[in-house]
Amino acid sequence: MFDQGGLSLDQAPPISVVFRFFFGGAIFGMLVGFLILVFQNTIFLSYSKEAIVITHTLTLGVMLSFMFAALFQMLPVIAGVTLKSPIKRANLVQYPFVLGTTLLLFAFWFSNSLLFALASLFLASSILYIVSVMLTNLVKLKNHSSSSKGMLFALLSLVFVVFLALYLTATLGGVNSGEYYSSIKESHYSFGLFGWIALLIVSISFQVIEMFYVTPAYPKLLSKYLALSLVVLLVASSIVKLFTNTFDTAIIIGIVFMLISYAIVTLKRLTQRKRPLADATVWFWRFGLSSLIVSMLLLLSQEFSQVQSIKALSYIFFASFALSIVFAMFYKIVPFLTWFHLNSQGYFTAPMMHEIIHPKVAMKHLYIHIATVLLLVLSIFISWLILVAGVLTIVSFALIAYHTINAHLIYVKTQKSGEKFDMEV
Repeated sequence: MFDQGGLSLDQAPPISVVFRFFFGGAIFGMLVGFLILVFQNTIFLSYSKEAIVITHTLTLGVMLSFMFAALFQMLPVIAGVTLKSPIKRANLVQYPFVLGTTLLLFAFWFSNSLLFALASLFLASSILYIVSVMLTNLVKLKNHSSSSKGMLFALLSLVFVVFLALYLTATLGGVNSGEYYSSIKESHYSFGLFGWIALLIVSISFQVIEMFYVTPAYPKLLSKYLALSLVVLLVASSIVKLFTNTFDTAIIIGIVFMLISYAIVTLKRLTQRKRPLADATVWFWRFGLSSLIVSMLLLLSQEFSQVQSIKALSYIFFASFALSIVFAMFYKIVPFLTWFHLNSQGYFTAPMMHEIIHPKVAMKHLYIHIATVLLLVLSIFISWLILVAGVLTIVSFALIAYHTINAHLIYVKTQKSGEKFDMEV
């Protein structure tokens, strides 16, 4: 679990800050499920309007919400960074972010220039605001760990993703001619998936795998150089795409090699746990890392094959990787935070972590998640299965929403009626 000696109540953000982003991500996740039911197999046509809408619902609404939650919580733990006025900052981020994401989805669907402009304003201002605050604090650190350096690179990548997105929305809104639209779009996807989502997960895992599961440390070569190397390759890929595709395959091979190497090493570390009991979170990590390997192999095969299903499968397994790790972190963070805040406030009646979310419940969610991914894969070939996958997606994120609300209610109830230690003795 967390090393409580490295985290005090003064450093930790209020529990509501983290929970609100988890809940927001869960709501968008349920929306993904509903969209799957409505759009069905058109989501596998990569350039269709349906695919674009559901992709941004997932990457922005779901993943970015969960990652904001993780950053607010993990910055004090991993980097020793304490964000001042966290509730105020969360408000300044979440409300315009949710509005901007919603406007962007409508903009894609209706191809409306005003909606693109408004969405760009709200999303860019909210994301760049909180990223600038986090980067400012990270840059001030005197002693960086591999995790804090990786988080810094991931946040810089997110800044790049936002600016690339502004060019794309300006083109779609008719503001510019979009001479480099195709190249910029490819770079936007690459930095979003690998420079932001994958790199943030990788960076956090350098510390939490060892901390949560008591494993040996990552090899220095991997933890020290992977983040920088990945960003360098992504920058090189973006530059190359503007002029030629000659070296693009070589760059993709490099990215694939690094992420597969990371996944294999992490899977190995999970077999070296000093605590042999494998709970649901361990299996979420294993399934997610295995999905990353499959996704990268499919990405590589795309360079030598134009079969449309390969691209769709690559995206499904990458989403499986990202969501599996998010769920693993959720089932570690939420019970711990509820117990930690109540315990730190002196409530000896604070519930134990397994009483907040029972391990068997988390394991059931794992089965639902695995079934959802497998059904999405099979629905490429057996179309009606997409309906079952949509329903399970709704159930999966409904569980996240329920556990977030339930943990919050337990927290509030304990504060109202719980008994504290007598500090006067």
